[in-house]
Amino acid sequence: MAFRLATFNVENLLTRFDFSGFRNELRQDRTLRLLDIRNEAVYREMEVARVVAATDDTRQQTALAIADTFSDMICLQEVESLDALTAFEANYLFRMVGNGYQHKYLIEGNDSRGIDVAVMMRDRTADGEAIEFVTIRSHAHLTYEEANLFSSDLAPLEKPENRIFRRDCLEIDIKVGGRPLTVYVVHFKSKGGTRGLPPGAAGSDPTLPVRRAEAAAVRGIIEKRFGPDGVKRANFAICGDMNDFMEQVTVTGDRRSGYRFTPEAVPGSALTVLAAGGFAENVVERRAPLDRWTHYHARGPEDRHLCQLDYIWLSPALARINAGRLPEIVRGGQPHRTVFPPGQEVERYPRIGWDRPKASDHCPVVMEIDLS
Repeated sequence: MAFRLATFNVENLLTRFDFSGFRNELRQDRTLRLLDIRNEAVYREMEVARVVAATDDTRQQTALAIADTFSDMICLQEVESLDALTAFEANYLFRMVGNGYQHKYLIEGNDSRGIDVAVMMRDRTADGEAIEFVTIRSHAHLTYEEANLFSSDLAPLEKPENRIFRRDCLEIDIKVGGRPLTVYVVHFKSKGGTRGLPPGAAGSDPTLPVRRAEAAAVRGIIEKRFGPDGVKRANFAICGDMNDFMEQVTVTGDRRSGYRFTPEAVPGSALTVLAAGGFAENVVERRAPLDRWTHYHARGPEDRHLCQLDYIWLSPALARINAGRLPEIVRGGQPHRTVFPPGQEVERYPRIGWDRPKASDHCPVVMEIDLS
């Protein structure tokens, strides 16, 4: 049997408008910054018009990217609510794949912006194997103190009683053709600068201790569930946007003279927690070093790189059974500003823009797996 498991950060699948940009320029869309808007009522009208005009193209492209995964189960990040996911599936994704993802799961997590992790799932695989929902658990409540993960490097940022996960670690048990599979869906703390952080939290990556604790918490949850020996035999996968990477492809040059792509190791990643001791395998590492990226980062010509932010980690048992398989990365929804290494260019979806509209700032990752 073949079961296709995917993950995708759909970038702000929201049903609400954000009008805070009238008073906070940092939250104001760049389109409206070109205009002299002095009245909040006028600002609200224009923000509604901007969002409505942009959303249709964006969500068509998001749906095309999901359709191109041909997945049986897809783990999603940045979904506002089950209502938002249902409306998107019914009005956009249904047009691409028909009556496919009938089952949707979301439990509200900890994010202050209200973006959660979620799952969509089919009834059957393409081979006709039944996909059965068993149970779902949220770990959003877990604190540093409860997990025994509070440390001195977290002290400038957190308190022992604070919740570890910035969103959640959603644990979902299913059976595929009667075979068990447990999937953990995460969206780790984003990287950021020192703006708004307390004294003592400065550094090139001040948020690293939070992601390291999140990774350790995920590992701890799995080890507690299956036991030290059971982890080696269990069918589990960890999926999501981890906002961290162990390597990057640095991009230099320009359109006129040509681009150069240099793979480089990135020390100090929080994800070494999941890789250590063969606990799980990042299957995207099976692809060539220049072809592992799921996100393009660019803050001017001096700071550009391609990196993997989106992961499917397989348990030792699943990695062994599927040793000969490669994950796929769907890049047709990337904007035209994304610089592709030679030989990786794809046909973009209709109406993709230079920077936007786009399917997302992330690429879906999908892996076809057999279960033991």
